[in-house]
Amino acid sequence: MKNITDSFLSLSYWPSAGSFGFDTDILATNLINLSVVLGVLIFFGKGVCASCLFQRLSDLLDNRKQRILKTIRNSEELREGAIEQLEKARAHLRKVETEADRFRVNGYSEIERDKLNLINSISTTLEQFENYKNETIQFEQQKAIHQVQQRVLQQALLGALGTLNSCLNNELHLRTIGANIGMFGAMKEKKKEKKTD
Repeated sequence: MKNITDSFLSLSYWPSAGSFGFDTDILATNLINLSVVLGVLIFFGKGVCASCLFQRLSDLLDNRKQRILKTIRNSEELREGAIEQLEKARAHLRKVETEADRFRVNGYSEIERDKLNLINSISTTLEQFENYKNETIQFEQQKAIHQVQQRVLQQALLGALGTLNSCLNNELHLRTIGANIGMFGAMKEKKKEKKTD
């Protein structure tokens, strides 16, 4: 379990300081994005329970991590199945090689062809399993990142709306209406002046 977690966490890298370019590492760039969003949440969501927000975010991240780890474990099981097939194929290959020694005079080239086809077939199968595992991991990571971003944005908007609603009072509301009426009256006067000119 620890090896799976360590290998999952080691997928990210940190670019050298002073360089400029696009960072294709999804985990590193999203950690930066996540920290910016959390900063905005803290700034605008002063009235919101920060520990509740962090607890929800932590729970969400823990759930996603567990799902990703489960996917990795499933992929590892598929990989182990492929390795088991490879071992069976190697045993079969050893059997074919033994038969090749026995029938070398009559059918050496045909057996050699069968051996190469078998190796190529197994290599292709292993590559397909590895590609499927990598695609599954990448898909789950993208899905988790997207869900976390949506949750954080939703929490930020709710916090900002709550802050705005708590800041509005009758006096501020009346002053805003008065200012808008004054601007409207000034615009009306300007229109009258343009018509008389």
